[in-house]
Amino acid sequence: MSATVQARGPKNMLAGKRPLPAHITVYLFVIVPFLALVTAVPLAWGWGLTWLDLALAAGFYVLTCLGTTVGFHRYFTHGSFKAKRPLRLALAVAGSLAVQGPILHWVADHRRHHAFSDKEGDPHSPWLFGTSPGALARGFWHAHLGWILDRDLTNQERFAPDLLADRDMRVVHRLFGPLTIATLLGPALLGGLITWSWAGALTAFFWAGLVRITFLHHVTWSVNSVCHMIGERPFVARDRSANFWPLAILSMGESWHNLHHADPTQARHGVRRGQIDISARVIWIFERFGWAHDVHWPTAERLAKIARAA
Repeated sequence: MSATVQARGPKNMLAGKRPLPAHITVYLFVIVPFLALVTAVPLAWGWGLTWLDLALAAGFYVLTCLGTTVGFHRYFTHGSFKAKRPLRLALAVAGSLAVQGPILHWVADHRRHHAFSDKEGDPHSPWLFGTSPGALARGFWHAHLGWILDRDLTNQERFAPDLLADRDMRVVHRLFGPLTIATLLGPALLGGLITWSWAGALTAFFWAGLVRITFLHHVTWSVNSVCHMIGERPFVARDRSANFWPLAILSMGESWHNLHHADPTQARHGVRRGQIDISARVIWIFERFGWAHDVHWPTAERLAKIARAA
């Protein structure tokens, strides 16, 4: 975000700067996995990719993506349902394994996004710089990745006081470093033990560790960028959020973004025929097992109220 926007933004929105060592780490975890993804293209056509690597990458992708969508997003940020303590802890850990930042930072940033969506104060709107082609290109970069490289920290006392008051969440927040190591070395350990070889460990580290992390990063960031620029808008929202169906499965339903911004606390985002929402189905399973309760399922009356007139 530009200095001008920050200066004019709402008071108490920011809480200082990210410490330099942490900021350098952010750059590393953006750049290194991305280089791994670029390297993956020629490797996929040559050597170093096995069915085990694909299986491990898919398994860790599903686990960490759902940790982000069901856990960090729908549960911790928006309170779409209530969860028993073991599930609450599991979701916090699974979301942290996605390496998208510690839980307190993630939730505070996203609540700030909703508070000022597509306006000054939004940490990752693509519309902050204007509507000319050049401004939109700059806005897309900012919404997709640029905002993450900004050192400004969102004020957690303002946007996430409930999590700050939760000892469990403070502990998970502080364990982000070890959990990052675990999400990288976990696939390598499994690959090495299953194949009983260093080569199996190395390729699993590459594909199910680095490549999987950066692929999930860009799927998540595309919801911030693409889903606020193009797509359908069947519901009335106070911003430019839109549904972008090509990302529906990879994002586990997060790209049904228009309904989410029209009614953020709903546990299901894909509510129309054919709109696959894997995250909502997982929440439904949690509810059936008694692990989740007080789920905010959308009703026909509520959807009719926020539907855009034909």
